[in-house]
Amino acid sequence: MRAAHAHCQALQDALVSLREHGLEQVAQWGRHLAATLPVGGRLLAAGNGGSAAQAQHLTAELVGRYQRERPAYSAIALHADTSSLTAIGNDYGFEELYARQVAAHGRPGDVLLLMSTSGRSPNLLAAADTGRAAGLRVWAMTGPRPNPLAFRADEALCIGSGSTATVQESHLVALHLLCETFDHESRASEDAPLDGAGAGDGALDGAVDAPPAGPVVPVDGAAVPYPYPSPSRSQAAPTSPSTDRPADHPPPDRPPPDRPFP
Repeated sequence: MRAAHAHCQALQDALVSLREHGLEQVAQWGRHLAATLPVGGRLLAAGNGGSAAQAQHLTAELVGRYQRERPAYSAIALHADTSSLTAIGNDYGFEELYARQVAAHGRPGDVLLLMSTSGRSPNLLAAADTGRAAGLRVWAMTGPRPNPLAFRADEALCIGSGSTATVQESHLVALHLLCETFDHESRASEDAPLDGAGAGDGALDGAVDAPPAGPVVPVDGAAVPYPYPSPSRSQAAPTSPSTDRPADHPPPDRPPPDRPFP
């Protein structure tokens, strides 16, 4: 029981510190995601061990939902693709595990969230360097400062506890608060008038950082700006007059009525 009480006290102390010093940081991240994901941006998340599970927890909340029904948003946990993971680890080494995936999936204006209790994992440090070089916004959630990952990230939320379990538990609370702010801000955007007036008050006061404009990306020879526009109904494939099947995909040949199928 003594150990259990000590564990609970350590978590309580960490959460008090998070409440006093980290809430604005978390809310700012939620507001930024609410401005980025609905316009075509993407969240990439990564960690090792328990932090990998935390990263996947966050992406599940965004692709699925947190508390309210809302659209699905693009969020990828980089450790979840086992074929890519084992191929990269085998061919390039464990340190390149995430950096190569960031290079593949990341686009300017996307967000890369890296989670580490120590802040010293080489594969996350390499991912941070790759992400910043590619124009992603790099966030880190770590244990106590100072640590290399917090230094290499654009912004960091650091939990000042020497217990790995306490850091991970605090990270989970922070992730839920981030999702709560994201839901609040994205709902305010959905409810806003089309002319942009009356956007609603946020979970916490403060401006939303709009995602930086990205380069023009060639797609099949045509220049398409990032974020990629959603196709309108007028851009859909033409349909044949008699069916809803696209005109360039005619129905399969069928035998005459008097000839049975082979």
